[in-house]
Amino acid sequence: MGIRRPAVSTAVVAALIGTFSVQIVAGTASAADRATAVREDFDGDGYQDVAVAAPAATVGGHTWAGYITITYGSANGLDTAHPTVITQDTPGVPGVSGDNGVFGYAMVPRDLDGDGLTDLAVTTREYQPEGNVSGSVIVLWGRGTGISGQDSVRVTGAPANADVGGDITAGDFDGDGHTDLFMGNGDEYDYRNVLYGPFDRTGAPAREQRLMVFSTDNTISSTAAGDFDGDGIEDLATFYVYENHAEGGKLWLGTKDGLSTVPQRLSSASATAVADFDKDGYADLATRVFPGGDTELVDDPGTIKIYYGSAAGPSQTRTRTITQQTAGVPGVSEKNDHFGARLSAGDVNGDGYPDLAVGVPGEAIGSVAKAGSVVLLKGGSGGLTGTGAQAFHQDTAGVPGVAEKNDVFGGSVRLLDVTGDGKADLTAGAPGEDLGTVRNGGAVWLLRGTASGLTASKSSAHNPVDFGGPSAQAEYGENLSGDNGPGVQIP
Repeated sequence: MGIRRPAVSTAVVAALIGTFSVQIVAGTASAADRATAVREDFDGDGYQDVAVAAPAATVGGHTWAGYITITYGSANGLDTAHPTVITQDTPGVPGVSGDNGVFGYAMVPRDLDGDGLTDLAVTTREYQPEGNVSGSVIVLWGRGTGISGQDSVRVTGAPANADVGGDITAGDFDGDGHTDLFMGNGDEYDYRNVLYGPFDRTGAPAREQRLMVFSTDNTISSTAAGDFDGDGIEDLATFYVYENHAEGGKLWLGTKDGLSTVPQRLSSASATAVADFDKDGYADLATRVFPGGDTELVDDPGTIKIYYGSAAGPSQTRTRTITQQTAGVPGVSEKNDHFGARLSAGDVNGDGYPDLAVGVPGEAIGSVAKAGSVVLLKGGSGGLTGTGAQAFHQDTAGVPGVAEKNDVFGGSVRLLDVTGDGKADLTAGAPGEDLGTVRNGGAVWLLRGTASGLTASKSSAHNPVDFGGPSAQAEYGENLSGDNGPGVQIP
């Protein structure tokens, strides 16, 4: 189900509707372990931080120009009183805000230069002379004082008129401890480039690899990175669609020389998340299923399928399917629920097993259509199950706000340890939230992690009005850093 987009060319729309799954910070731990410990600490203070995009916002009179905010974690939660707002008009940021730029439609939070601080790669679409369209990936460098536009650069090496930034996915695909980026970075349709880190401060990678990822006239709908075969090197999964048909996936194994060039076949997938849910040393792949191979997802209640990792990669036989009909899962599978529209993994209760946050943005709360909710599935020695699952929405006691029609709460989800207590907290967006008379201004919530799971106690919310940012039709919270899933239709 694609996000409502501006009236731009077919090529731009195709580039925007993909899913980009961002996983795993490189380090000394195994790749499977790192999949559950993504560190988004932009200022190096030990607390994870949250980047939020409002890609539909009007900036400087330009529609769909977009902006992002950085909100910093603390022992008391997110410091929503002092967010950093960044647009392409921010001093130091390359380019300028323009119509249909959708700055922030995908964001990759990773340490790109190896200095120990998380950087943020932000994608944008930009118009070039003669009306030709090109993308851009802009790196905002992490620093002790926090992210700003200072010294930010475009990732270099891309020709004009290229699909730069399309399908962007981060991983350590050669196992050298440096972050690599898979992304559109050339003007040949059949290829994507792998840019191997570390990146220098001009935005240049250490080396590049051209990978022929297409064999027909299809497009990539989603990606995922993780050490699925347990060899200590991350692998890449790419999933394909053509018009309204799902066309399977491909697994590109990581090696010490980089991604393999001969893929294995995978089943189709919409949204994805990666973690070692059963702690067996292999990263597991959680996916939303395309029902009957139909990518339009019309009236879809939503189904999640988990492919558990093995020495051969994501197993096609050791799998688990979960819906809202599964024992223990709150709610009932109903038309338009879209259970699994967004997915994010993290250890909420601190038991060492990753859990899975499931966006259900089409969920009706009582008689309120498309108010939206988030379900938490808990990991354990047997993997993900419905046992102990929890659900939250704006009518849950303690959660700020009121469930309203078309809020699509759960339109974005991210599990991050914002409070630094060793338990992941839930950040959830409702990009359809109305702010007074302002339609679709959007808002973001934080729910704390505890030893028993998520709690609404001390939960908080913020929106563009709180910090004086552009709010009209902004769809703030449509995307969170590292949660670059399929767009959610905003009515």
